[in-house]
Amino acid sequence: MSSDEPLSWRRLLAFFIPLGISASLVTISHVIINSTLARSDQAEVVIASYALAGSLLAVTERPSTLLRQTCSALVRDRLSFQALIYVTKIFLAAVLLLGGAIVYTPIGTSIFKYLFGVDKALLEPVIQVYQILMFVSIFSVIRNIYQGVIITNNKTKWLTIGMIIRLAGMYSLSLYFIWTDSVTSGTVGAIIFAAGMLIEAAVSYLEGRKIVQHMPEQIEEHHIKTKGQVFYFYKPLLLSSLVAMFIGPIINIMLGKTEGIALAISSFAIAGSIMQLMLSFFTYIHQIVLNFYNAYPRKVNQFALTMGFIPFLLTLTVAYTPLGPWFLEHAMNVRGELLEESLRTLRAFISFTLITPFLDYSNGLILLRGQTKTMFRSQTANAICTTIVLIILVLAAPGLNGVIGAVAQSTGLLAELLIVWMVIRRTNREPSLQSKSSPNKSIDA
Repeated sequence: MSSDEPLSWRRLLAFFIPLGISASLVTISHVIINSTLARSDQAEVVIASYALAGSLLAVTERPSTLLRQTCSALVRDRLSFQALIYVTKIFLAAVLLLGGAIVYTPIGTSIFKYLFGVDKALLEPVIQVYQILMFVSIFSVIRNIYQGVIITNNKTKWLTIGMIIRLAGMYSLSLYFIWTDSVTSGTVGAIIFAAGMLIEAAVSYLEGRKIVQHMPEQIEEHHIKTKGQVFYFYKPLLLSSLVAMFIGPIINIMLGKTEGIALAISSFAIAGSIMQLMLSFFTYIHQIVLNFYNAYPRKVNQFALTMGFIPFLLTLTVAYTPLGPWFLEHAMNVRGELLEESLRTLRAFISFTLITPFLDYSNGLILLRGQTKTMFRSQTANAICTTIVLIILVLAAPGLNGVIGAVAQSTGLLAELLIVWMVIRRTNREPSLQSKSSPNKSIDA
């Protein structure tokens, strides 16, 4: 595509909106599962066992999600796709090996007991749930690599279609368990979730496979040809995800040292869920950069600038108008002191919703240029800065409760953005510092 050809807003929106819808619909899958498990006679125990096993799945799921970005950035022909598949198989084997160790050896008991603080009575139910959830990694990997192909080929409507079919399947299975009075353990939630992921993976595979079959065998000017080049690109993303997984637990640990522990943790969780709801539709700006920036940088900048302020304005509206208290009370059943504290925490999250879209845009540039080592450094800066701010605020103003977590997380995100911006500015001045996987340099491991 030539940068002289016009790129319309209609085309950009046609690409972006299905991505946003699919990201937003993810929240409904959690609603389906939790509302199903709530029908159990021991709802608290059942929901807790599923949630605790799911928290470990989230750790192993994050690196899998990064395969989608890796595919979008690197795959342009069947040769580069096969190189990605090789790296994917190694990653998947490692995840399943870890899952097997967690389920069938004392390692799992130790992880849940000491790292996640699971009560002894819940250990067995939690491991039983994870015994099913560990196989979700297979479906997740298939979904993500083929979604990467689908996105690169501008067929993003299939992500929305796949998500809708997934939700329909999950809801049908949920009704079956309810009608047969079979909601007796957290494994029901795991089965529903795994089935949904299997459905979405199948839709992505069927559409993505057709695209791969029509790709050229090899594009000579495309420099990604070996598994070593893919691994060189993906490894820093993997390391950055490992650093990121510590941020959530650190925040919860420090909130446990505030004046109102339960109030701090719950208000932070509630405000965080609203904040994520505001952001969910806008989490694919990096894909706009990956697919259109090289040919249409000015148009992409205009699009990112326009879209980037929408989550901020939405959060501002909820936090400072009567809509916020109404939503908390009627949609989330939050009242009294918790409502007030959640609103206060949400107001501290406003800067987070302003920073996130522009960080996503900037990370898109980093991915486009193959500078993924930057993302490891920026994520590390985020974790360090978040921890420092947490310690300072807990010591200086423990009465801020959930606000402490919101301010610390927002400050850490700002530090991450500043690191990425510095690298982008330096790269613009020094073209020789572009991606190390350049056409003239082999990085086969």
